[in-house]
Amino acid sequence: MDVEQLSYEQAREELVAVVNRLEAGGASLEESLGLWERGEALANRCEQWLHGAQERLEAARPQEETPGRA
Repeated sequence: MDVEQLSYEQAREELVAVVNRLEAGGASLEESLGLWERGEALANRCEQWLHGAQERLEAARPQEETPGRA
């Protein structure tokens, strides 16, 4: 599945599996590079989700009044 289609939970779960596979060793250099690249893409996807969630939370908070402004 395309990384951009994954939910946060799906991307995180697959990222954990990729890390476990890399840590276990035994993969060829080519396979290890592919796993590393997939892991980077998954980590970026998780970061996008978290950044989006943070923006939504900040937008939902009432804005603080600045002194001297109504």
